[in-house]
Amino acid sequence: VQLQACGGGLVQPGGCLRLSCAASGSILSINVMGWYRQAPGKQRELVAAITSDDGTNYADSVKGRFTISRANAKNTVYLQMNSLKPEDTAVYYCNVDGLHLTSGSWQYDYWGQGTQVTVSS
Repeated sequence: VQLQACGGGLVQPGGCLRLSCAASGSILSINVMGWYRQAPGKQRELVAAITSDDGTNYADSVKGRFTISRANAKNTVYLQMNSLKPEDTAVYYCNVDGLHLTSGSWQYDYWGQGTQVTVSS
């Protein structure tokens, strides 16, 4: 199983970006897909997560500004980030947990390679 994230970049405060992360491999289904971020000198934190039945969970700091969604047929998770602030600057990592593979086995806690988001004027 591999995760490929893309969509990061440099944006001005108040701007928007959309991140995507596609899981590839012999996957039947994925329970939870999410995004975490890590700013310099800080611990990695949960930004948002979405379950297979579209239940969502957001960090308080991004509620009302970020929206997580998923396309199950593509094993892809998205993060739409609006009204970006300088404090959103971080490396964003996608995470998938509870992968049901075509072999019948389950795999847990896969991480993507990280994509840089910089919010600056």
